[in-house]
Amino acid sequence: MIEEPELVERIRAVQGRIEAATSRSGRQPGSARLVAVSKTMPAAVVAAATRAGLALFGENRVQEAAEKIPAVAALAPGRAIAWHLVGHLQSNKANAAVPLFDLIHSVDDAELARRLDRAAARAGKLLGVLVQVNVAGEAAKSGVSPGELGPLVDAVAALPHLALRGLMTIPPHAPDPQASRRHFAALREQGERARARAGAGKGVAAGAGEPPEPAGTEGWELSMGMTEDFEVAIEEGATLVRVGRAIFGDRS
Repeated sequence: MIEEPELVERIRAVQGRIEAATSRSGRQPGSARLVAVSKTMPAAVVAAATRAGLALFGENRVQEAAEKIPAVAALAPGRAIAWHLVGHLQSNKANAAVPLFDLIHSVDDAELARRLDRAAARAGKLLGVLVQVNVAGEAAKSGVSPGELGPLVDAVAALPHLALRGLMTIPPHAPDPQASRRHFAALREQGERARARAGAGKGVAAGAGEPPEPAGTEGWELSMGMTEDFEVAIEEGATLVRVGRAIFGDRS
């Protein structure tokens, strides 16, 4: 398990790289935010990360998050922590996911969206979601195809207890981070069209703990970039980067 001094050093290094990439891109400081992907990490390590200043964490599995989130809350009392689901979500886990997460990154079909909407209605919650786009058309990867994105945006925007906040993608793995640039650029372009299309609906959600914002205002997210390529993603417009290994080290 990673020791706290090393964890603090890793977090500072990643934050510095994010700030540098944001500055290179001519963007406002803070316009790209870090989602620390804490899958497989024990609650004690996540609590230590909150002491180092992190407040936004991503989990891949609903069951693991259901155990970890209350444990972290107990170890870090009084800290405002937001939780995002960044992994694939099966439709039969929608009910369990809604109370746990502030934002779900991986909505990829209308039936999943409808199940989340019904669960959010029962919870009395407006749930922020991102639509996952399979930008490269990889057969083994989740996400809606670019050609089917428009109808799914329409379907999500029509649901009263979901707020469409943007798009997410995972590009093909490549040893050279620059190989992902065209995929990130493609998601940015698709995001511009999707945002305009969603503008006819009820709007997009603001961040956790903030009131909803109308479509066409700040609040639209592009979730793209991981440990290998998050700086390129920021240069292409990412607002959320999902970084795990650069912070927590290799998974056991």
